[in-house]
Amino acid sequence: MIQQQTILKVTDNSGAKTVKCIKVPGGFKKKIAKLGSIIVVSIQKLRNKAKQTSKVKKKEMYKALVIRTKVIHTKKTGFALKFNENAVVLINKQGNPIGTRIIGPIPKTLQNKTFQKFSSLATGLL
Repeated sequence: MIQQQTILKVTDNSGAKTVKCIKVPGGFKKKIAKLGSIIVVSIQKLRNKAKQTSKVKKKEMYKALVIRTKVIHTKKTGFALKFNENAVVLINKQGNPIGTRIIGPIPKTLQNKTFQKFSSLATGLL
């Protein structure tokens, strides 16, 4: 579960390395983000090689899609998913990914119509 002030890893080639969650949209009662949620983040660190050619800048705010969490996500079939890190993919205002490649696996639960673009960019599906 992701909440405010959580440090997350960026798994695309946009140039950002880590981000901090600033806001979980959804009103007063929703304070945590789960797998597949869209959150507002701020860039904390940039990758060393991509500092000059980066698509993003440090301390700017972007929206991001949560694709991996440390909390166990159980499917209806009884299959449980757990990852070693909390990871996100940066998206622009139109909802498209900023990077052109997603590193690492993405769960098959994100293969619905709204996130179909992300599953085609990923290296593996779980």
